[in-house]
Order: sequence, then C-alpha cells, then structure tokens
Amino acid sequence: MSRAKLSLRDVRVRRRKAELVRVPHLDVLEGEVLVIIGPNGAGKSVLLETLALLQRLSEGEVLFEGQPVRGRELALRRRMAVVFQDPLLLHRSVADNVAMGLRLRGEPRAARRQKTARWLERFDIAHLAGRSAQTLSGGEAQRVSLARAFALEPEVLLLDEPFSALDQPTREELLDDLSAVLRETGVTSVFVTHDRDEAMRLGGRMLVLMNGDIRQVGPTAEVFASPVDAEVAAFVGVETVVPARVLSFDDGLAVLDVAGQRVEVATASPPPHDVLLCLRPEEVVLHLPTDGVAPTSARNRLRGRVRRVLLVSGQARLTVDCGFPLVAMITKRSLEDLGLDVGSEVFASFKATAAHLIPRG
Repeated sequence: MSRAKLSLRDVRVRRRKAELVRVPHLDVLEGEVLVIIGPNGAGKSVLLETLALLQRLSEGEVLFEGQPVRGRELALRRRMAVVFQDPLLLHRSVADNVAMGLRLRGEPRAARRQKTARWLERFDIAHLAGRSAQTLSGGEAQRVSLARAFALEPEVLLLDEPFSALDQPTREELLDDLSAVLRETGVTSVFVTHDRDEAMRLGGRMLVLMNGDIRQVGPTAEVFASPVDAEVAAFVGVETVVPARVLSFDDGLAVLDVAGQRVEVATASPPPHDVLLCLRPEEVVLHLPTDGVAPTSARNRLRGRVRRVLLVSGQARLTVDCGFPLVAMITKRSLEDLGLDVGSEVFASFKATAAHLIPRG
C-alpha cells in the first residue's frame, strides 16, 4: 500500500474572517495523480497552495512523508514544482526559461544543459530553444512551463488549471503529453481543474471540493458513477436526478416508483425508502417506438416524448418526458438517422446497472 507523500490534518485557511478551506483529513499518496475538481470559487487553488506550502494556515498542519513541515517549508519547497495557469516566463529564450529553476537551485552547468535538452525534446519544443519566450503561443508557453517543472525532477508536482486558457485542440494535445509523462515519471501529482474531461483523463483519484469543503474523494470512475449527493452528481455530469420511492428490494435489485413509472436499479445493499435516481445522459439509449417495443435488452424501457434538443460539439442532448425529465446524449448523426425533433415519440432505455441511488434528504 502506498504511503502518504503529503497530508493535511485539521486544516483551516481563513482570510478576513472568511473561511476558504476546511480539511479534516487528506492524504496525497506517493506516486498517485490526485485531481481536485470543483466549481469556480470552491477553494481549489487555496487547497493546492496549501499543499505547496504557499499558504499560511489558520489551524492544523501539513505533513510531508508523515512529518510536520513547520520550520522546513523552504527546504521542502525545493523538492516540489508548481505549474500555474499563467506560465510566468521570463523575457529570455525558451532554453533559459526551462533551465531557470535548475540555475536557481545551483545545478552545475553541464547537468543543466543535459536536463534542459531532455525536457525540451520531451515536450516537443526543442526547435524553439533559441526563441524568445515572449513570441510563443499559449500552448507553446505552457509546454515551456511544464518542461521547466519536470527538469527539476520534483518529488511532488502541483498544477493549478494549467490548460484552462487554451483552445480545445491545444488542450487535448497537452493533456495527452502530460498524461504520458506522469505515467513515465511516476511523480506524485496534484492537478486542479473545473473540467470533467480533464479529471477523467488524468486522475487516478479525484477529490470534489465545494464551498471549501471536501465532499467526496475516491477513484475517479467511482466518483463519476456514484456521487455522494445531488450537488456532486450535478457537478460531475449526472443530468437526470429525480426523486423516487423504493417499492421492493430483492437479490441486489431495487424496484422504484419514479413519477408513476416502474424503474429497476441494481444496488448491492437495500436502499432507503426515499431516494434520488441518478443517471448520466450517455447511459440512455433512444429508439423509435417501432411495433411498440424497444429493441434492447436493457431492463428499463420507458416511452416518452422529446421536449428539448440541444446541439453541442457534434453531440445532441435531448430531454425526454417519460413522466419525469430524462436526459439523453446521442451523436448528431444518430439524431438525424432517427429523425428526432421536439415532439417526437421515443423509447428511452437504460440498464439497471447504469443508474445510481442517493438517499433523499
């Protein structure tokens, strides 16, 4: 089992009487990628800066490898690297910027040149080595920032929304490169984002922060599939969250009444009587009501009528009235092939294992 590289115990950060972050207990495990996700203003950057030993604590303590950091902050910061949304590059060449941290830490010139060359090549910016950093595009500048951080060979890497200002294609390329480098190096990493796609692609473990409080921590796939409450569910992309009443439970299968509709949900333990039915839009399959039967083996087949169609980046998000609003996501091509529009009758199907139940109240 991995040991904790960084830990927070009973930490509170206050500024001008406002409490920004409250963390009773958090461990960042050695070698893991922990993604901190949450809405704007949740306190994500404050939490990252606390882990980076850049915040003054109002209460509690930070531990590094199980030992309190108090009095050792400067020495421990030299074992870390931080990448911000703004690359913070000097008015010097790309190579000079990548070598900057090594120079400040007194690395010999030969070692600086070797490490700088290695990371310029790894982030595909060796051809830019002699260019002024002020002439770079946003994506190029962030590649320089990442190369500078990895050149330090940090034990802990902390990244604060480094791709949020970039266009989608550039972000996709950088995410691929960063993900590969994190796997190669195994460096303990904390990545802050408000973007669900980034979280899913990078995080082995995910922390959901809201209003300064940790609401859920766990494997990324588990958090997305089984959010702990309605607010977390909405934030991680569960678009159907509706009240339901449990009618029966037998052998891992709960039968629900959802606005007069019978719905079956697979669940390991008996749920409470009143629950919220949660379902991600990509788990819903739409069919035309041919012969009155949906051509699927899914246990749940509900007849409904399309009430809304929204096109987003080649995808179609449809709200179907099945007695309750059910959100489905299909491709634009499927939308056209099925001939669906507002008012169309459809079958909406989903598996019993696709839904998740949250106790209501």
